[in-house]
Amino acid sequence: MLELPPSKSSHLHRLPNQRWQIYSPQPQQAERLAAEIGLSPLLAQVLINRGMDTLTEVQGFVEPESLVLPQPMDEFPDLAVSVKLLREAISRGQKIAICGDYDADGMTSTALLLRALRVLGANVDYAIPSRMREGYGINDRIVEEFHSEGVALILTVDNGIAAFGPVQRARELGVKVIITDHHDLPPQLPPADAILNPKLIAESSPYRGLAGVGVAYVLAISLAQSLHKVGGLVNPLLELFTLGTIADLAPLTGVNRRWVKRGLRLLPHSQLAGVQALIQVAGVQQGSSETPLIPNFKTQVQNSLKPEDIGFRLGPRINAVGRLADPQIVIELLTTDDRDLALIRAMECEQINQRRQELCLEIEQEAIAWCEEKSPNLQQERVLVVVQPGWHHGVIGIVASRLVERYGVPVFIGTFEDEADEDEPNKSKIVRGSARGIPEFNVFEGLNFCADLLTKFGGHKAAGGFSMPAENLEKFGSQLSVFANQCLEPEHLKPLVSVDVQADLSEINLDLYRQIDALEPCGMENKAPVFWTANVSITEQKIVGKGNHVKLTASQTGKIPASLGGIAWRWGEYFPLPRLVDIAYRLRENTFNGKTSVQLELLGVRLPVSLGNSDLRVSPKSKAEFDYYDRTYSCSLSRSGDLQELRIRNSQGQILAIQPGQKTGLLGNSRENAQEVDVSRPFFENLIQTASRALGI
Repeated sequence: MLELPPSKSSHLHRLPNQRWQIYSPQPQQAERLAAEIGLSPLLAQVLINRGMDTLTEVQGFVEPESLVLPQPMDEFPDLAVSVKLLREAISRGQKIAICGDYDADGMTSTALLLRALRVLGANVDYAIPSRMREGYGINDRIVEEFHSEGVALILTVDNGIAAFGPVQRARELGVKVIITDHHDLPPQLPPADAILNPKLIAESSPYRGLAGVGVAYVLAISLAQSLHKVGGLVNPLLELFTLGTIADLAPLTGVNRRWVKRGLRLLPHSQLAGVQALIQVAGVQQGSSETPLIPNFKTQVQNSLKPEDIGFRLGPRINAVGRLADPQIVIELLTTDDRDLALIRAMECEQINQRRQELCLEIEQEAIAWCEEKSPNLQQERVLVVVQPGWHHGVIGIVASRLVERYGVPVFIGTFEDEADEDEPNKSKIVRGSARGIPEFNVFEGLNFCADLLTKFGGHKAAGGFSMPAENLEKFGSQLSVFANQCLEPEHLKPLVSVDVQADLSEINLDLYRQIDALEPCGMENKAPVFWTANVSITEQKIVGKGNHVKLTASQTGKIPASLGGIAWRWGEYFPLPRLVDIAYRLRENTFNGKTSVQLELLGVRLPVSLGNSDLRVSPKSKAEFDYYDRTYSCSLSRSGDLQELRIRNSQGQILAIQPGQKTGLLGNSRENAQEVDVSRPFFENLIQTASRALGI
């Protein structure tokens, strides 16, 4: 009978619900490029995957400093006007006020311009709206408060491009406004005196991918150059630029790649007391990486932080403050030169981040429990909407990302809050939420599709935020499902693992890991290389880290047997993993007892689809035999009417018949007594996949 494996191994099919997308290998091209640049053919294949197949293209990528950049003044139409307005305000002693944002990009932007303007002699202060009470962006209250304090020029950072009303109010009050932002453009731009936004410049510009902190950096350096006061200012600002750019997940292409590469080398020896303190409390190792052996290039990658040091250690500690506490903590941290105060503020960041981690785990567990209880039909609805009372909306966006990883569908998560009604003293219930998408789903367009139900929303393709009256929640879920069904197919509803190149474990070593330095900085739009290896034996595995992670040893037999340690983050629910699997992974450095080695960071796992000769016996006809969970099956391609049908038979004579594109199949000893079964279930899905490989289809 075609059924789940016996109880002693029934857990083995519980694997991450994933779809793998593997780049087509180009071995001859990779070998040629590898010989030219002195890198492993594996990394040459990665470069080809990134769109580079000539020595010139690779050289520009490996050495971004060799590229000639256009001047920012030639790229940003309002940059000259912005510099002129700031110079006039400084020379007249007028008060300048910065309106920032409470995420890492907004806070580093605010700190960057505060530092720069103070050095350049400006009378400057700042304000950041309350995440809890006001939400994102400049508002009328802030504008009127600035005006009452005698502010002559408002400078927005990482916000303002959609704030038509507040900017118009500032102009009515006689306050000048410079908007620096990087978010998508609204139909009508605000009536500001100047607007700096990379979305207003050519898509081909190397400045196009700047985050808010990048626009702030361009403005600060341009102003300093016009005042002939650049000396000593560039490096500290570059450090803040690097923190904000990586934490905001900006694309590491164009000028971002060039400047982040510089900034990562500066950070271990930071001139900023706050950054030194943050590195200390976060436990970031400041070891050096040896220079990779690339004969054609003179790259120096020494004492440089990696983007993941910011993305997973420094950035979350900054972001946690904006999510749960007062952003002033971070602004003081990044602007003070007092080492004692810096350490105090860094410790506060650490404590707040620990609280953030606890809240995230708590909410994630509650959300999963809700999903298990309600069992929403995600294949039908194609979107997950989870709203519960008592959740802290400052961290639900992180939980949304984890639910996307788990369920493979766009996630809209929210919590109920009270909001005072202007006309009534009583309070009405609203929902405030965050959304995270998958590659084929545009979050902002999904929210826009439901605009009639929302009081406020914003975001971009991958993420967004929203609020609405609580009574609209049910209709909101239905309307989102309609939109999701328009743009998503059933095959999209699995987390995507994008894989670069197949490797044997014997090829994975410290030399290869250090060669990856040539590809750094890796991040958005320049992903770290992802390798995959077939038929790997999991020889050891155990749960570590409060039951959330799986630590393992992966081994591979063959001409050169090899064995490597690995870690699978938050895979505790899949423990133990099957004995024989295909794995997808990144590489990470692991130092223990003074010994450094390469460790696998697992991103994907699946049952083997490329079995050895002992497991796969193919006849000359369109039939095959294969072993699956220690049982032998036969399979064939047959005709059923006008359609081709895959048939899988077990040793008891039961047959599973599946037609292309169908979600269900027939299971039984004959077609007359067969029952309809859901072939999207993991056991059937993996069985069908293995049979298809056995037949070479």
